[in-house]
Order: sequence, then structure tokens, then C-alpha cells
Amino acid sequence: MSSTLIRLIEPSDGPVLADLHTRDKQAYARWLPARPAEFYTPDGQAAAIESLLAAHGDGLAWPGVVVSDETVIGQVSISSILRGPFQKGFLGYWVSTLHQGLGHTSRAVGLALRIAEDELNLHRLEAHTQLENLASQAILRKHGFRSWGIAHDHFYAEGAWRDEVFWERKLTGTPAP
Repeated sequence: MSSTLIRLIEPSDGPVLADLHTRDKQAYARWLPARPAEFYTPDGQAAAIESLLAAHGDGLAWPGVVVSDETVIGQVSISSILRGPFQKGFLGYWVSTLHQGLGHTSRAVGLALRIAEDELNLHRLEAHTQLENLASQAILRKHGFRSWGIAHDHFYAEGAWRDEVFWERKLTGTPAP
């Protein structure tokens, strides 16, 4: 079995992420928003990483990459972090189609949960999946998430509005004083 780690994203990850996004563009078109051509270039990824790291520096996100055998194979993030009485964030993740079905995504989600709880002191983590994304739903259920509703026409991808299931997982974080 290949190892799975997650770590904070770095500027040097740009070229690899550009290659993965380009390779899997059609495979993920159903699940992700349309992006400008620049997004699929190393420079476009460098700009995205710079923005992600700025949000991290402001305490608004924890942007990471999924690594297997020292190779970046995807991304995992905790974004839209709200502090004060909420102490929550939003979980997002993807793994390249070359590495799917090997348990990497599930292990990355488990590791992100530890970061959300131990490092970020969050009380709640939320996620969304499209109704048809049964694999992602199974991963969330495995890690203790429960669905709490459906938002109709919530997300626009591949030329159509998509329904999404909302998921939540309670953690042990406490509100900041």
C-alpha cells in the first residue's frame, strides 16, 4: 500500500498541480466549476497558491496537498474558516484520477480532520457533494460526517445547475475568548 500524507501547499507545487488539473480536466468537469485557461498553467497555479497561502496567513484557511510516496497527487483544504462563536471551516478535496480507488482520498480526509481539530481548534467541519458523487459521500460517512440537507440548483458545473448534499462533522474545538 502506498503511503498518504498531507502538508501545507508550497509555491513549488504549482507545476505538478497544473499538470494534474490539465490531465484530469475532463474527468472533473462534472464536479468542478469552469476555470479560465490560465488556471491550468504553472503561472496560474502559482497565483492560486499565493492566494491560498495569503488566506492561510490570515487564519482563514489551511490549504494542503495530498502526497503519496513523495509525489503530489491532489489537494485537501479547510477553507472559509469562521472563528468566534462558530469555530468552523469547509472541507474540500480531490485526488488525481491516476490515484483514485487506492484509499488516498479517505486517508487525506482523516488527516485533515486531525488538523481541523488539533491545529485549528475547530468545532465543526462542513462539506458539500453533488447528489451523484457517491464515492465522496461514502468517504464523508466513513469519517463521521452526516448529511443535513440538500440545496437544489446550488452549484453550476458543466453547463448546468447541480443539487448538492450538505454534510457536517462535529469536532471538539471550543470558541475563542
